[in-house]
Amino acid sequence: MDEVLDTKDQVIKSAIDLFSTKGFNGTSLRAIADAMGMSISNIYHHYKSKEGLLLAILAHSTIPLLEELGRVSERNMDPLERFKLLLQTHLRQAASRKKESKIFFLDEDHLSQNGNEINKKFQRDVLNIYIKELKNLNALGYIKSTNLTILAFNILSLINWFLRWYRPEGSLSQEQVIEEIVSFQLHGALGCSTQDPKSV
Repeated sequence: MDEVLDTKDQVIKSAIDLFSTKGFNGTSLRAIADAMGMSISNIYHHYKSKEGLLLAILAHSTIPLLEELGRVSERNMDPLERFKLLLQTHLRQAASRKKESKIFFLDEDHLSQNGNEINKKFQRDVLNIYIKELKNLNALGYIKSTNLTILAFNILSLINWFLRWYRPEGSLSQEQVIEEIVSFQLHGALGCSTQDPKSV
């Protein structure tokens, strides 16, 4: 059983490397098999199609993110501090899965209708976590936006763009970049940093 899991993980890792550099259309299952030194039938044994493998990569990267964001969202702490921690956690998790994110920026249009529905469900689950936290902040008077759904989309868009432009070799460390983004979110989205809402 462990050997089967190891093989599936190895296929996913190899596919992530190839999909992120050559794209979904530019990578065949045979190329993945060749990179692993195995027969293509071994890949078909675990994944029935190339899209099936792509969706496995989506689950591999998104489920741990959802679980981590969910744990943060359930923490009993000051709502503003929890929101900051949610942003920090999301940015760190996203940075650790930059290759996977690149794949879905480039190739989500190649998914079937069923595949798109699966992908959109993951996106909605993430969106709903943010809307929940923004509702909490809105109740406390921190939010200036009149539409929390649009605000949540704007926040997620900024995180997605971070994945496009961030380079680990840049002049700022990853943590410094994350703190800059969180600070921008709090000033731009919420209109505050750690101030009491009555004072802003």
